[in-house]
Amino acid sequence: MKRLAHRLLAVAIVSTLAAQAQAEVALDVIGDYEVSFEGLVQADGNWFNNDVVDLNGSSGNDGKDSEFEMRRAELVLKGKGTMFDWVLGYDAKANKYLDVNLKWKLGSNYVQVGQFKQVNSLEELSSTKNNDFISKAMVTNTFAVGRRVGVAYGDGGKNWGYTANVFGREMTRNLGQGQGFGGRFYYAPIVDADSTLHFGISAVDYDTNNDTQRWRIRPDADLATARLIDTGNILNADRNRTYGLEGLWASGPFKVQAEYMRTTTTRTGNSTAADFTGDSWYVSGVWNITGESWGYKGGTPTTPLPNDPAAGMWQVGVRYDDANLTDGSIRGGDEHNITVGVNWYWRSNVKIMANYVAVKSSKYNSALAADLSDDPNIFETRLQFFW
Repeated sequence: MKRLAHRLLAVAIVSTLAAQAQAEVALDVIGDYEVSFEGLVQADGNWFNNDVVDLNGSSGNDGKDSEFEMRRAELVLKGKGTMFDWVLGYDAKANKYLDVNLKWKLGSNYVQVGQFKQVNSLEELSSTKNNDFISKAMVTNTFAVGRRVGVAYGDGGKNWGYTANVFGREMTRNLGQGQGFGGRFYYAPIVDADSTLHFGISAVDYDTNNDTQRWRIRPDADLATARLIDTGNILNADRNRTYGLEGLWASGPFKVQAEYMRTTTTRTGNSTAADFTGDSWYVSGVWNITGESWGYKGGTPTTPLPNDPAAGMWQVGVRYDDANLTDGSIRGGDEHNITVGVNWYWRSNVKIMANYVAVKSSKYNSALAADLSDDPNIFETRLQFFW
């Protein structure tokens, strides 16, 4: 399966490079459906200036402080019709299914069946190819549920929308598990050609896997093999309940975005241990220094194409994010990161990113009987091709 997927990926890239550069490749009109093909290929490099923990030490202990890896190799087939839309997505790098679903459009509302992203994260719902930073924020990587198989109902207009859904496990086996339900509501009191002001709330409640839950976070570096904060296994865990708040302001080339999530892991009725509560948040700002204005659609921001495709669009951004996994006897630790980044979108298909991450973390060390600080720095790059 992996070999076939890699061959399909190579054919897709070559055929797309031979075609005119565009955001997607229109294949045909079959019946009432406009069928198109999209893809995303990302290659990352991480360089670690370690402090205490070797952030890539478990990758062979080769003495190197760098990691290079193909991050994503996504292939997506889409069909758009009058009443129904469908999508079939697969990541050849991770060997897993992406969005695989059917959406029944009923005027302004819809019913969606299959695998899709759950609705408890503004950053997770935004397009991966247009992430402002190489790694999503700690709150997104930790508490966002991500893709699950389920059923959703939603409705909305230009300034508002809501979604309610039930879900089970991820389609690819041995990944996300736990049956649950959730919802999201957003309201944008300002949406015009130059400015957007958006607020949202979300909640999910789902079962743990085999009555065990573990919360741990990479330090805003997707290729790190170690985590600096970690609750360890929380036994007799029953359910996870996450509440989220989100906000967005965009004006011309400027965008400020923030999210906060608080998660409680409840214990089973026969457990004498206390429930665990952790939280995380971020605030970020991005400036399109070449002047392009941000867009807004369906409760998420949209990234513009370059005004001058030959010169491309340049962005600079900064993000502060925080996570706390200590509660009572569970001493998971806390972490505070600052990320600064530069992005260059060239024409419609190429993106180059560079990030610097300054990490400050603290976690209880039983041998020292005290909190131990670990403050590494990380430099990251990404080369991305999409169509």
